[in-house]
Amino acid sequence: MDVSRRTFIKTTLIGGAGVTVFGFSLAPVYAQTQGLKIARTTETRSTCPYCSVSCGVIIHTLGDKAKNVTPQVVHVEGDPDHPINRGTLCPKGASLHQDILNERRLTKPQVRRPGSDRWEDISWDQAIDEIARLVKKTRDETFIEKLPNGKLVNMTPAIFGLGGATLDGEFNHMCQKFWRGLGVVAIENQARI
Repeated sequence: MDVSRRTFIKTTLIGGAGVTVFGFSLAPVYAQTQGLKIARTTETRSTCPYCSVSCGVIIHTLGDKAKNVTPQVVHVEGDPDHPINRGTLCPKGASLHQDILNERRLTKPQVRRPGSDRWEDISWDQAIDEIARLVKKTRDETFIEKLPNGKLVNMTPAIFGLGGATLDGEFNHMCQKFWRGLGVVAIENQARI
């Protein structure tokens, strides 16, 4: 009997009885290795950061919880107790583990100055100060108190506010209040895009 690699794997791991043409099954070994992968991990429930569905995920981290030790993410799976996705994840959600551990992931603010061809790292304090300064400058330069017909509007058409779908309702409500307080009229939420 001719057995290809694909047939061998399909019958041992996916097949109903898990019995191969050689008379043994790798299904119990496969199940045990999956259990060992997360045996000593800490489960943290979270929300998938991608689309507006807000699927529940369980992030498994391994670390001894010492003061100066950063836990290492070893596995991400759908939360079976979550009412939205009931343990299932789309391909983007299933790839969260690779996104978290990506060595190219940005972990500090960067800025590309006007006319520059490269990004430079800046501190969080510097980033917040620059954003606040530019928002104030833009608002001051574009603020419209009244329309030509005399109607009071108190708005700035030059700033856009975008809420995130993975943020909770209270945080998005706070963002709305902040943007409206600045006079921003172009406000949207990721859930609607």
